[in-house]
Amino acid sequence: MTAKLFGTDGVRGTANQYPMTVEMALRLGAAAGRYFRRDNKRHRVVIGKDTRLSGYMFENALTAGFNSTGMDCFLIGPVPTPAVGMLTTSMRADVGVMISASHNPHMDNGIKLFGPDGFKLSDEAEAAIEQLVHEGTSPAQPDNIGRAKRIDEGRFRYGERLKTSLAGISLQGLKVVIDCANGAAHRTAPEILWELGADVIPVGTSPNGFNINDNCGSTAPHMAAQAVIESGADLGICLDGDADRVMIIDEKGRIADGDQLMALLAGSWASAGRLNARTLVATVMSNLGLERYLADRGMTLLRTAVGDRHVVEAMRKGGFNLGGEQSGHIVMTDYATTGDGLLAGLQFICEMIRTGHSASDLSSTFETVPQLLKNVRYPSGTAPLEAASVQQAIAAAEADLAGKGRLLIRKSGTEPLIRVMAECEDATLLETVVQGVVDEIAAQVA
Repeated sequence: MTAKLFGTDGVRGTANQYPMTVEMALRLGAAAGRYFRRDNKRHRVVIGKDTRLSGYMFENALTAGFNSTGMDCFLIGPVPTPAVGMLTTSMRADVGVMISASHNPHMDNGIKLFGPDGFKLSDEAEAAIEQLVHEGTSPAQPDNIGRAKRIDEGRFRYGERLKTSLAGISLQGLKVVIDCANGAAHRTAPEILWELGADVIPVGTSPNGFNINDNCGSTAPHMAAQAVIESGADLGICLDGDADRVMIIDEKGRIADGDQLMALLAGSWASAGRLNARTLVATVMSNLGLERYLADRGMTLLRTAVGDRHVVEAMRKGGFNLGGEQSGHIVMTDYATTGDGLLAGLQFICEMIRTGHSASDLSSTFETVPQLLKNVRYPSGTAPLEAASVQQAIAAAEADLAGKGRLLIRKSGTEPLIRVMAECEDATLLETVVQGVVDEIAAQVA
């Protein structure tokens, strides 16, 4: 076990293949338990999951690992990832765990860890836990072995917290399509919207262990867009498998990504004096048009590496309260410790009610610069980006884009993919430079 366990968002991989094996989950639970349980007092861990079939075995394995080091486990079942962050603090737990591979297909799964403050762990904490995984941990004495208890009201606690973020605003008279991607929010999201007064049209709310993110949710919003058109809904909210990201669909069926939502909220919050330091935190993937929009209005875009964890770290370090990713992670630290798709959707609805504008009026806040992203899958153990010919192709593409746009190439932190992204006003040049790099990378892995 020499490969690095933690990626950009916890441990992730194909179920029953390294690192997502039952043995590894057991060892990871024991290691995290030993890391957080540093005395003989009883300690707690909150464990949530999404709806993947493999979630059952990982839940049991993690529970056994934590119990073996003296941690009491509260099993809260299928809940959104942000609910785990919230419940970790509200239930005075020492650590929170979400079992999910987010937007990935059902055969993948992952383990995300939260500290007692409800935020995802730092690089240093993950490295220390990973070291314990490899070295092994000493079990608790027989009298100190932990217990496990299933908690059914976790999603209701989370729902009540979300409803308070609307400050008494009612959704009465609004028709809302909610696509839950057959995932963790399949009960929570429709319930909250209905309780707030909306006429709810649910999509992707029949999980069977295999259909999470399958042609639905934020990565495949076409089904929800069709439901919006057919039902005459005011908007659609599309979540991913663990409900920490969102896409908004306007009443005309058009899709708005995280950049557009962040632009809307940043502008509104800045006008109300709520945007700390008039700064939005986003990643290197966010559109250049967003940066221009903010600059024109006296706001700053602070860019980070890809991953909502990096966004949150920058927000906490700088005291900023709004950030996110183009992919739909929207982080509002006034309300939550991590990206929350449903919370972001509710805040969009608040802007609709506050301004009296339609979803289509609010979901195209700025003019996007043409952006093209292509992925190349590569075999494990290979490093195609290190090839001289690939480096030459990248250098040539950067030269072609000099003064006209930008090029970003990175490895995915959750899948064996190399992502090639460029932005440029010239669509022909954009296609040419991206395809040139993609072809060279593909030649190395063929």
